[in-house]
Amino acid sequence: MCPSGRTLVAGMGSAAPELKSAFDVLDADRDGKISRDDLRRFYAGFTNSGEEEEDMIGTMMSVADSDKDGFVGYEEFERVLGGNQSSSSSSSAAGAVMADVFRAMDKDGDGKLSHGDLKSYMHSAGFDASDDDIRAMIRLGAGGGGENDAVSFEDLLRILAVEC
Repeated sequence: MCPSGRTLVAGMGSAAPELKSAFDVLDADRDGKISRDDLRRFYAGFTNSGEEEEDMIGTMMSVADSDKDGFVGYEEFERVLGGNQSSSSSSSAAGAVMADVFRAMDKDGDGKLSHGDLKSYMHSAGFDASDDDIRAMIRLGAGGGGENDAVSFEDLLRILAVEC
């Protein structure tokens, strides 16, 4: 079981597992589609709120929402980031999304996610994570080692790529 109590499904479609993990992170309410509200919630700690953020979210939605239903489903997300490109390009696009995720979570910008960073982000994303859950995520990301008290970008990828 994942520390959040959530199950991550790796390898949907032809995309890299990182692409599904990126989708899962952006789908804040976990309803299987990304809405404007999901994107607002994700970017809340990353950008200044306001017109610039709304323009950015509007652009993202118009590019990805090919069926114009107001949501970005996984297939649309995969098409935009993975497309018919090579697996390497798909992984690069997913990596760029995951780098944005990491920066949004890293409140102090020190290049690692502390217990406080993870707790704050999990709460803002609507996950009910206890201190024990956060410590378990850090242990998981650090490969079970006890000396680390924070998660690097590579550790975050390891956490999200786990098939629970």
